[in-house]
Amino acid sequence: MDDATFLGVAIEEARIGRAEGGIPIGSVLVVDGEIIGRGHNRRVQRGSVVLHAEMDALENAGRQSASVYARATLYSTLSPCDMCSGAALLYGIPKVVIGENRTFRGPEDHVRSRGVEVIVLDDPECKVLMDEFVAEQPELWNEDIGE
Repeated sequence: MDDATFLGVAIEEARIGRAEGGIPIGSVLVVDGEIIGRGHNRRVQRGSVVLHAEMDALENAGRQSASVYARATLYSTLSPCDMCSGAALLYGIPKVVIGENRTFRGPEDHVRSRGVEVIVLDDPECKVLMDEFVAEQPELWNEDIGE
């Protein structure tokens, strides 16, 4: 499977989150070509302050050893924020693949400076998901990004 395929699974997660009344951001954690964790932003659904899509995917992957994270790729439909980027750095995830970063851009340059490969696919489907959501619920979006 390739980056586009794994991003497609993250998009599925984003759509699930939106259908649940949440923010349409999805993520998957892949190790050795296998998805070990998948998730979506559940801040609204769970009343959580930290349950962004990337954090949900990491949580759903369960405890892993450093050697597993060292072979992982984190996929996200949207550029990871400071918190989620920090989790990738903390666990030594060497590659992050982003669907789009025009709606929101996390600390990609900092993550790259720490040796992580960051790839932005500029996927139109990811952009449309966010454009529609931001237009429909700007207050919720601003809450999610801390504005």
